[in-house]
Amino acid sequence: MDIEEMTRHCLAGGTSDDECARRLQAQICSKKPRVSPEYALELAEAVITEVKNTTGLTGDLFAFEPSGVSMGEFGVGSRGAGDFFAHRQFPKIIKSTGTSVGVDEMDDAGAVEAGGRYIITTVDGMHSRLSDFPFLAGFHVTRATLRDVYVMGARPVALLSDIHVADDGDVAKIFDYTAGIAAVSEAMAVPLVTGSTLRIGGDMVLGSRMTGCVGAVGVADHLTARKSTAPGDVLLMTEGAGGGTIATAGLYSGFPEVVEETINLHFLRASEALLDAEVLTEIHSMTDVTNGGLRGDVYEMAETAGCRIVVDEAPLRSLINPAVRDMLDVLKIDHLGVSLDALLVVAPPEAAAEITRVVASAGVVMKEIGYVTEGPSDSKLIVDGEMQDFLPKFRESAYTPVKKVVDTHERDFDEMKACVERAADAAVEKKERIIKEYLSR
Repeated sequence: MDIEEMTRHCLAGGTSDDECARRLQAQICSKKPRVSPEYALELAEAVITEVKNTTGLTGDLFAFEPSGVSMGEFGVGSRGAGDFFAHRQFPKIIKSTGTSVGVDEMDDAGAVEAGGRYIITTVDGMHSRLSDFPFLAGFHVTRATLRDVYVMGARPVALLSDIHVADDGDVAKIFDYTAGIAAVSEAMAVPLVTGSTLRIGGDMVLGSRMTGCVGAVGVADHLTARKSTAPGDVLLMTEGAGGGTIATAGLYSGFPEVVEETINLHFLRASEALLDAEVLTEIHSMTDVTNGGLRGDVYEMAETAGCRIVVDEAPLRSLINPAVRDMLDVLKIDHLGVSLDALLVVAPPEAAAEITRVVASAGVVMKEIGYVTEGPSDSKLIVDGEMQDFLPKFRESAYTPVKKVVDTHERDFDEMKACVERAADAAVEKKERIIKEYLSR
C-alpha cells in the first residue's frame, strides 16, 4: 500500500485535507493494527504536508514527460512484444560508449575490454511473485544472473545483491533471501562481495512486499555474444526445468511439488564444463531460454545477428523436465513462450557433437533444435514439416491465474508504441539539457 500515491490521488480529486487525512488514517490503521489512531492521524497529516510540498514542481529536475501508457498495459517486464520494444529505447538514451557488447545488442550481459580481457557485468531482478518466498527468490535470481555471465563465455568472479522490503515486512526476509543467494554462491564458488538493504518507499509503502536484484561480474578471453550468430550454424539446447517463473507457476497454480524440480545447478554445471573445454572457442553465441521463452529469445537473437533462425518443434518437448512439462500441459501454458532456463548454444555444425559431449559430461542432456540461415532478421518454427512464423506474443505465456486474467491489451499497440517512443525521446533531450546546463561547467 503506497500511502504517498493514495494521498496524491485523494488531493488531486479535490478532497479536503481533513477528509483525506481521515481516509488515510483508516488505511494506516488497517495495515498497522498495533498503532494508535492518534499516531495514524499524525502520520497521515505529515504525508499530506509532504505531498503538498512536492506537488506542482516544474522543470527538468522535478518533472518528466509522461507517455500516457502504464507499465502493465504495455507489458513492460512481461517479456513480450511491448517489453522488447521498451528495452530497445534504452540505447538511444545511453548511446554508444565504446563497449565490446553494449545495450544496443540486447544481449544477456554487457562487456568491456580491459587489460586484454573482457569484463562482463549483468544484473537480474528477483521474480516479483516470490516476495513471500525469500529463499526461492534469492536462489533463482542468483542462478539467473550467473547464467547471463556464463552465456557470454565468461567465468563469474563476484556477486552483489540488493534487497528492498516494505515497512511492515519481517526482518527475517532479508536473511532468508541472502541465504538463497549464498546457497548458489557457495555451491559455485563465486563469492558474494557486497550489497545493499533498504525499505521499499521508506515510510510511504506499507505492507510486506519484497523486491531485489543480484548482479554478477565475470571475465572472459572469448566472447559468445548474440551478434556472432551466423548463417550455417546449428542451435543446440539443453534440458530445462525452469527457475523463478516455473516455481511461481507451481506455487500459485497448486503444483508446489514442481518447485523442487527447479532447485538444481544443471545449467551452471554445463556452462562450467564448456568453459573448461577447447570447443568453447568454436561456439559463436549462447543464451539462456528465459525472455518470453524460446519465442522471445530466438526472435531477439535473429534481430541482433541480422539473420533467420529456424527452430524445429519436434525435439523441444523432450527437453522439458517431465514434471514441469506435465504441469504446463495441465495448465495449458505454451512451453514455447515461457522461461525454461535451458542453455541455448549456437555453433557451426562440425562442432555440435563435441559440444553435446562436453555438456553430457556434466550430466546434462543436449539436443539439436534448429539452424541459422541467411535472410530477413526473423525466426521461424517447423511444426509437422510446415514452416510458420515464430514470434513473441504481447506477453510471455500466462503462467499464473492472475496472468491469465490480465493477459490482454485493449489499446492499440502501435498507438502505445508511438507514445512510449516519444517519452524516450523526451528523456534523451532532457539528458542533453542537464549535461549542457549543469555538468559542462
